[in-house]
Amino acid sequence: MNKNVSPLELAPAAPVKPADHPQVRTGRIGVLLMNLGTPDGTDYWSMRRYLKEFLSDRRVIETSRLIWWPVLNLIILSKRPGPKGRDYATIWNKERDEGPLKTITRSQAEQVAERMRAVAGDKVVVDWAMRYGNPPVKPAIENLLAQGCDRILLVPLYPQYAAATSATACDQAFRALMEMRWQPTVRVSPPYFEDPVYIDAVVNSMKRDLAKLDFEPEVVLVSFHGVPKSYLLKGDPYHCQCVKTYRLMREAMGWPAERFRMSFQSRFGTEEWLKPYTDETVESLAKSGVKRMAILAPGFSADCLETLEELDGENREIFEHNGGEKFAYLPCLNDSEDGIRVIQAVVERELQGWL
Repeated sequence: MNKNVSPLELAPAAPVKPADHPQVRTGRIGVLLMNLGTPDGTDYWSMRRYLKEFLSDRRVIETSRLIWWPVLNLIILSKRPGPKGRDYATIWNKERDEGPLKTITRSQAEQVAERMRAVAGDKVVVDWAMRYGNPPVKPAIENLLAQGCDRILLVPLYPQYAAATSATACDQAFRALMEMRWQPTVRVSPPYFEDPVYIDAVVNSMKRDLAKLDFEPEVVLVSFHGVPKSYLLKGDPYHCQCVKTYRLMREAMGWPAERFRMSFQSRFGTEEWLKPYTDETVESLAKSGVKRMAILAPGFSADCLETLEELDGENREIFEHNGGEKFAYLPCLNDSEDGIRVIQAVVERELQGWL
């Protein structure tokens, strides 16, 4: 080796891109928070578009298409948009002209983005999307790619896994990836139904909200969104994960099962769904002499129609109509400190090795 030649002079020259080479941005990490969705408005046609997209999903409705398509298009999409639109109108964020699920999910993404900047600077980009409606998943992934994210973490915002929620959100992301020449490297965060951070958050939130009440509930009911029983029998782990979340919450509270109960809500159609049903449980409690109760839905990461209208509205009426006197709905984690702490913990854990 010539002692007068420096190692830098011997190193191969960096490749020079041709003049017509397209600009490529790489080296960043994307995080995409995904939730169910919400209609664009409460009017008939907005509701119809949303319901058609939602109820056409084979993950949601597994009934034979020969049976389901006539029912959906000739009956449901003719009759349900009007009443459902009126239900949404009772909870609508009129200031932003959007459903509360959209408002809350946006805030969750913004707060997680701010926290990740403190951890990793501008290396991590956080965005959000809805499986049904707007903002859609595909443009969100394309936006992350445009910002140089060659690795993306998909975060379905469902503590408990179900094919009709977590899986269909990922399906939508994978459909977008199938059309891309240069796919990013992708990870999917697992369900966090038993994560100590999540259990601690929902229990702390419940205790705080109970302390604000002007009465002490005789019964606290934990309500999870239901699915047809046939989905459980086909191997969906959702029911088992809900039961474990409930059990861990009850153990953390130290309450007997008589005071801390669980149920499943939002059944649809004539098929048997997971039991016990929330509305029947609420009615039975009132008729049995329970005068004071509270209800919460830890399976939802953000309040939406199924919590604000169904639980706080319909089930409140059921309870009071059947002899109940004091009823309280306890909010979801939403974009609270506890809620953001859970999402951040999931994100940071699943980004290990990338950061």
